[in-house]
Amino acid sequence: MPSDSDSSVIFQNREAAAAELIEIIPSNLFESFSTVVIGVSEGGVFFAEKISRALHAQMDILLSEPIVAPNNPELEIAIISETEDMVMNKALIDAFEIDEDYVYSEANRNYEEKVLSYVYKYRKGIPLRALRGKNVILADESIETGLTMTVALKSMIELGVKSVYVAAPVLDQTVYDNLLSLCDGVFCPYRIRDYISIEYYYERLEKIEFDTLQEIIDANGVTDMKKQYKKEN
Repeated sequence: MPSDSDSSVIFQNREAAAAELIEIIPSNLFESFSTVVIGVSEGGVFFAEKISRALHAQMDILLSEPIVAPNNPELEIAIISETEDMVMNKALIDAFEIDEDYVYSEANRNYEEKVLSYVYKYRKGIPLRALRGKNVILADESIETGLTMTVALKSMIELGVKSVYVAAPVLDQTVYDNLLSLCDGVFCPYRIRDYISIEYYYERLEKIEFDTLQEIIDANGVTDMKKQYKKEN
């Protein structure tokens, strides 16, 4: 059962976290032919593969890039996805008196210079598969501010999905409440009231190398339009 907690939740590694997460996803809700599990980050790709295999569903990735505050590269104030949808953290933008023209300008620049390059790097230039009418699960290894997941939800709604769910092994309780109001459901075994940072909840959280990511992406047909067409038909 999902747990509300103030204490640290330590998974041994991503494998252990994925196993706990999959346990609480009701497979009877998702027909394999109409379900797509989408990783929204590098770590999310790992979880998307595990979930898609458990549900015998398709897998894909959604690419995005944060927009940071001027003179503070550690402060993410907005994010833009490959579908050109953007979400802003209005509270931070207002608090630091950041001009929204700057945010939009940076969003356009990041999309052209970074997001489009990611499409070629990770998906070999192949666009995101058609998702209209699909049941989508957005997966990540943790959710702290919710910015990445919120823009992913916005993208899915714009793409006309039938339903959209969020899946992550651990997230901030306030973010959980916010996400629940934006989607059809949130699958998460641990919701933390005083969330610290992702490293605090994993005993080992090794960097996923690009070659490993590419293996996962290629093996699941993300970079093969023929495989996508065959699975969808």
